[in-house]
Amino acid sequence: MQLTSFTDYGLRALIYLATLPEGELASISKVTDIYSVSRNHMVKIINKLGQLGYVETVRGKNGGIRLGMPAEQIVIGDVVRAIEPLQIVNCSDDFCHITPACRLKGVLDTARSAFLAELDRHTLASMVTDNPPLRVLLDRPVV
Repeated sequence: MQLTSFTDYGLRALIYLATLPEGELASISKVTDIYSVSRNHMVKIINKLGQLGYVETVRGKNGGIRLGMPAEQIVIGDVVRAIEPLQIVNCSDDFCHITPACRLKGVLDTARSAFLAELDRHTLASMVTDNPPLRVLLDRPVV
C-alpha cells in the first residue's frame, strides 16, 4: 500500500511541527523548504490538517503554524484515516463484474485493517521523542 503524497507530506509536516519547542510557530515556507515540496501543495495540506484540528494556524505579521494538540494525542492511524483515501480497489458492480464472487475484496479489507491497526499503535510523539538524528536532519536543536 502506498500513501498519497498528500498524506505523506501531511505526516512529515506534523513530524516537523512536533519538533518545535512548545508555543513556537513555524512558517509554511520553512516546512516546504525542509521537504522540498511546492508551497501550493503544502498550503492545501496544512489547510486540511487545520480543519481536522491537528494544526493551528496563527494569522498576522508574527503568525505561522504549530500543532493544534499535543503530539501524544495525535495517533498516526487517525491522521491517515482522516486524509487518505483508503479504498484499495474499486469493487463496485459497475466497475468489476466479478464482485459478487470475488474473495480478493475481503483479503484486501483485512490487509487494510492490519495496516491501520499498526499505525494506531503509534503517536506523533513516538515519531520524534528520543530521536536525535531526526532533529539534526530537520535542523532542530537536540534536546
